[in-house]
Amino acid sequence: MSLEDLEAQVKKLSMRATDAKLALHDLSEELPIDWEKIPEVAERTWAVFRDLDAARKAVKAAKLAAKGA
Repeated sequence: MSLEDLEAQVKKLSMRATDAKLALHDLSEELPIDWEKIPEVAERTWAVFRDLDAARKAVKAAKLAAKGA
């Protein structure tokens, strides 16, 4: 995957992470309504931030590799 592709992936994941964070925040503000959704929303939020972290690390590694080349 090229550096440009990785950076595009980070951008996409950043938008998804923002959406997930807002969904978790909205859910917390409405508690105790829909308290049953906490695990589902939290899992989605955790997963997207995990993926974002991995993508950011891949971009960093690709940049370091490009400097060394």
